[in-house]
Amino acid sequence: MLALSQLGGDVLRSLRDHLRPLIAYHLFFTLLASSLLLPTAGWTLAYLLGRVGGPVITNAELIDTLVSPGGMLWLLAALGLAFLVLYLQQAGMTLVAVRPRDHHVRLAFEALWACLRRLPSLASLVVLQVGSQLLLALPTLLAVLALHDGLLGHLDPYYVQQVRPPVLWGFFAVALPVVLGWALVAALLYTRWHLALPILILEGVSARRALRRSQHLTRGRGRHIALSILVLLAGILLLPLLATLVFDSLFTPLLHRLPERDAILVPAMLGYVSAYLLLTLAITFIGIAANALMATCLYLRLAHRQPRPPAPPPGAHPGRLAWIVELAVLLFAIGQAWLIINRFELHEDVAIIAHRGSSLAAPENTLAAVEQAIAEGADLIEVDVRLTADEAVVLYHDATLARLAGDPRRLDALDRETLATVDVGSWFGDAYVGERIPGLDETLARIRGRAALMIELKPTPGDGTVLVRRVLEVLAEEVRWRRACRHRAPDRIQAAACGDPQVLRRMGLATLSYRLLREIKRQAPEARTILLAQLVMRGTLPRRGFDALALRHNRIDEDEIRRARHYGYALYAWTINDPTRMSQLIDLGIDGIITDRPARLAALLAERRRLGDGALMLVKLRNWLRD
Repeated sequence: MLALSQLGGDVLRSLRDHLRPLIAYHLFFTLLASSLLLPTAGWTLAYLLGRVGGPVITNAELIDTLVSPGGMLWLLAALGLAFLVLYLQQAGMTLVAVRPRDHHVRLAFEALWACLRRLPSLASLVVLQVGSQLLLALPTLLAVLALHDGLLGHLDPYYVQQVRPPVLWGFFAVALPVVLGWALVAALLYTRWHLALPILILEGVSARRALRRSQHLTRGRGRHIALSILVLLAGILLLPLLATLVFDSLFTPLLHRLPERDAILVPAMLGYVSAYLLLTLAITFIGIAANALMATCLYLRLAHRQPRPPAPPPGAHPGRLAWIVELAVLLFAIGQAWLIINRFELHEDVAIIAHRGSSLAAPENTLAAVEQAIAEGADLIEVDVRLTADEAVVLYHDATLARLAGDPRRLDALDRETLATVDVGSWFGDAYVGERIPGLDETLARIRGRAALMIELKPTPGDGTVLVRRVLEVLAEEVRWRRACRHRAPDRIQAAACGDPQVLRRMGLATLSYRLLREIKRQAPEARTILLAQLVMRGTLPRRGFDALALRHNRIDEDEIRRARHYGYALYAWTINDPTRMSQLIDLGIDGIITDRPARLAALLAERRRLGDGALMLVKLRNWLRD
């Protein structure tokens, strides 16, 4: 019988007994991985991605890429390399714990060399274990995809996401048992093979034999082992959250009480961030080491009736090199903290981009939403445009009228005169009963001298070129009107009310398709273009050929900001309504935020501008901590 409390105690005592050699091995392995293993893996994957032959910026393109032969090869290589690095790390920690020496640093080097010598066997174990799990998941994935195509494939994806019709819950009801069945079998297989890694590295057997022996040792003990794994996983996940909570609730308020003098505030922030980084490094190490030691203790208990690895021999010492390595970690944390604090730029110039107008205050893509966005201080108003049956350009997001009007007809099957009778405001509230689908020309007339548009092109298959041409024709007509109006205007004030005639540079033409982006540039080289992306798979997107990249907010980090600065395009984030996330992105240096609540973003920017430099630095520090 496996007692969870005893196993936990054995893991903690082993961690205490072998702490310094484990730290040394962890640092040496991290240095090796970051300087050799991970760059090699990155170059290999970048080469495979280069064979894709086109940008991957949407979820659909990602799926299409992954199911292609090249994409499958990339995915298998990425998974294999990631798990191989993980197995190397875990195997080395097992050797450090089981084969103690009197010199911690020498022990760490010996464990690292022994793992590298067993690299072919470890790679075979990765192929068998990870490959088996993938083969097990394949039928489940195919079944879920077939259910999705059969039940939801004929519906507009955005309609399904927003309206959540009954058929969606039917799909979940049918698919959930399939997924749960797979999860149960996968967990059972993982539990049975949980000891394969320590068996392979300690007994020197082949990967196949290690799996068979692990299955033999764990027979009849699956529930206890599974519970141990779940408890360890919960601890690994909770520790970072608890550390952040403690810092945010106990220590961050102390910084706010300090006087706003650089001589006091900067050293305090430096100490704060250094301590947080050291704690983060410690938590990462503990999670990795505890996982390796739990498998090791389980193996010793089941195979050798030994509860845990033996303690180091008396007189074991860390050696000078161990002290130097640990001091280097401390200096590294202080250096990183200094870099982080210096990255806190006091830059608050962020464009407010209203998503489909002020779409939480008025019906989306209507003149009412556009007016509301102007009133709330939007710098740009994002709208979606589609072609009607008679090639008129109107504001509408979905392919059908189902979501906003309860009408299953497709928009491109109706002419503009018919669409003028469709009510797209009643669903939002009584105040908007009778709100209609506006044309792009009407919208441009409404915003003259008051705002600019970010026009997202929503083509149906085959009409992308026509949609670009018709949008450009509407914009050209607007240019002619504005020039004539300014020519007639008696003074500068009335001329300004006509609107800026440089429409193609003031407006932005946006699309999710890189091919359509090139078509826009072909028809109108002077147009300001915006590429919309749900993600950017590294190595697939040319970073030139557009004026701005609008990226899903959870895909934006410091690397994306640096790339934008390097290549000279603006970076926008979409779609964010939470002030905390808005504030985090402002701290990163984002150029614009697309939001359904422009008034909320305007208020946040005004509030931040009222803060002193010291208070703003503390806000940035808190946002960094939360991120």
